[in-house]
Amino acid sequence: MWNIPTEKRLAKIPKLYETEHDPLKDKLIYLHFFIGGCDWYISEFDGDDIFFGFAILNNDYEMAEWGYVSFSELKDIKIRGWLEVDCEIEEIWQIRKASEIEKIRIAHGWLKHEEMTQGITKEYELILKVRAGHFQHFQDLFSEVTSPYSDYFGIDPNPIWEEGNKIM
Repeated sequence: MWNIPTEKRLAKIPKLYETEHDPLKDKLIYLHFFIGGCDWYISEFDGDDIFFGFAILNNDYEMAEWGYVSFSELKDIKIRGWLEVDCEIEEIWQIRKASEIEKIRIAHGWLKHEEMTQGITKEYELILKVRAGHFQHFQDLFSEVTSPYSDYFGIDPNPIWEEGNKIM
């Protein structure tokens, strides 16, 4: 692994389950590991080997999830014998809320704070989600608006998709 976090840096991370009652949007992300199209955003650590955080593997935002990852396994990943997982160095990575990290927001479909406080319509909210890449295919948007469990149930997806994919 390149740029292995120091013991001092690891000690700043809350222990496992210390933040379990914090809303996901408010969880602080202390480390960012990455390789290729994979990202691990770390919010808790057991002090030994297990991290808890958010993982996006192979740029698959739909299957991205919160869960556990082994520090030793991250350190052991090697592609073609030389490419290793990297950790953003402390001078670059700033500890911040999960809701402030673009990739996590896209995976969750969370809007930026400014967008949430504008009193926007559900239709415009969907357009913003399309622009942010939350719906990679029209079928994904269609599934969202046809699910009776969705906040967007009944909205016509065609104008949303068209507007969301306009080149600005």
